[in-house]
Amino acid sequence: MNARTVAATSSDSTPGVDVLAGLSIAGLLLPEAVAYSGIAGLPPQAGVIALLVGLFCYGLLGRSRYAIVSATSSSAAVLAAGSLALAGPAGAARAVVAATLVLLTGGCFLIAGVARLGGLSHLIARPVLRGFTFGLACVIALKQLPNLCGLPALHGDFVPLLLTTLLESFGRIQPATMGAGVVALLLLFLSERVRRLPGSLLAIVLGVAASGWLAQHGVTLTGAIKLMPDWSLPTWPTSSQWLPSIELAAALLLVLYAESYGSIRAFALKHGDPVEANRDLLVIGVANVLSGLLHGMPLGAGYSGTSANEAAGARSRLAGLVAAASVLLLVLLLLRWIERIPEPVLAAIVIHAVSKSWRLSVFRPYLQWKRDRLVALAAVLAVLALGILNGLLVAIAFSLVMLLRQLATPRLSVLGQLPGSHDFVDIAEHPTAQPPPGQLILRPEEPLFFANAESVLALARQQVESHPGSHVVVLSLEESPDLDSTALEALADFATWLSARDIPLRVARLKDNVRELLLRAALPQLMPQALDFWSVEDAAKAVAPAPPTTGISQQ
Repeated sequence: MNARTVAATSSDSTPGVDVLAGLSIAGLLLPEAVAYSGIAGLPPQAGVIALLVGLFCYGLLGRSRYAIVSATSSSAAVLAAGSLALAGPAGAARAVVAATLVLLTGGCFLIAGVARLGGLSHLIARPVLRGFTFGLACVIALKQLPNLCGLPALHGDFVPLLLTTLLESFGRIQPATMGAGVVALLLLFLSERVRRLPGSLLAIVLGVAASGWLAQHGVTLTGAIKLMPDWSLPTWPTSSQWLPSIELAAALLLVLYAESYGSIRAFALKHGDPVEANRDLLVIGVANVLSGLLHGMPLGAGYSGTSANEAAGARSRLAGLVAAASVLLLVLLLLRWIERIPEPVLAAIVIHAVSKSWRLSVFRPYLQWKRDRLVALAAVLAVLALGILNGLLVAIAFSLVMLLRQLATPRLSVLGQLPGSHDFVDIAEHPTAQPPPGQLILRPEEPLFFANAESVLALARQQVESHPGSHVVVLSLEESPDLDSTALEALADFATWLSARDIPLRVARLKDNVRELLLRAALPQLMPQALDFWSVEDAAKAVAPAPPTTGISQQ
């Protein structure tokens, strides 16, 4: 019996475990939903409605056994930046714009799912995502400090300005608010050392119990939560807002799906479960559309909720449905107590949640491997210096520029055969390798495309000129899964240049689709029989050096 069968059997036979898991995580998810509403600049019910929609939708339609779809800190921060840019700080207008952005985000998810763009999250490289998450955690924690200490709220996400404003207002700290926040924060970190101790729930219970005394000393409470959803349709953007709205929705799509796919895939690999990326796109899209229609927050499968669900012992999606029912009961039965949660306690919960992203150890592999260090650092600095949304877009653009820079850098190896083997390797790295007499074997080390084809084949010409005894050139295109028109033209020019010197060109290790493309192109100086070599050794053996006077080889 394989791992998948075992997992399915265990999930079917232990519904009680899922019930207990759902009950245990409900106490964690509810306060986080209320707290993330504050990050987004929305009323508390926006997070609660989104949580219920996400849990029910994914529990009924999703695939992952562990995924918890709810509001996330990253999407809340991006939504806050986007709604502030489009509507300004006005509460009512901002809430309407936020609902529209969530609805558009859901539409983008559905379009991506129908188009089967399940690999969309790969547009955000892991170093970018980790650097963005680290910088975002710093910004979120910084903006929660006023709620933790009773200071005026901070606006914007430009870190230098936030720090300056925060330092200028330190003299206005409210002792009671700061005391409640610090105690809640200490309790949350201490509860991590005790297995299965619900620190968030404990902090909230104690905060609610002391809410009367705290309110008398100036501590702000959560306030009224309107459970009835707003059934009015979100307003469509004006003509001048369509483009920025679509851009913001696309940014939310990238952030949410990169985070969701990362957490879903991580736990699927851990437990041997299948992953259906396109189905997840559609399900998360449906959840966001419903959340937008009900004026909720954007939804994704966050890592913290998903890992908490797995740690609680969940075995199927029943845990998420139980959590949804539990949250609904908590809100219906204990609403007046939830409204009395002190704001510094919610701020402490948010800071504790994002503190898991402050681990510098996530960057250690990039330093050890000496790969993508600049990309990760650029993502952190971009978020801190340019803001959340602009920082994310700049970090993605920087990673793509670095990729293009690497691909566009011409690298060409001269190959030789290792003694006593069939292997052809770079002679610069393997001094014992020797090229066959009269032959020059070249291999581009990056795929040929418009940005590097001319430069790589210019290097190939230099190699031919520096090896005057070569009567045949073999070009290995094993690194090129496809050729664009620029690469085709450059290859034709190279073949013509060789033909003018009576040097035949043989192309080895072609992919099937590239060979078909070259046959369709019918390059005059590259005959079909020059494309029939499936290995470098075949090309080397089939091409016998010819006398310099003719330069023609016999097969």
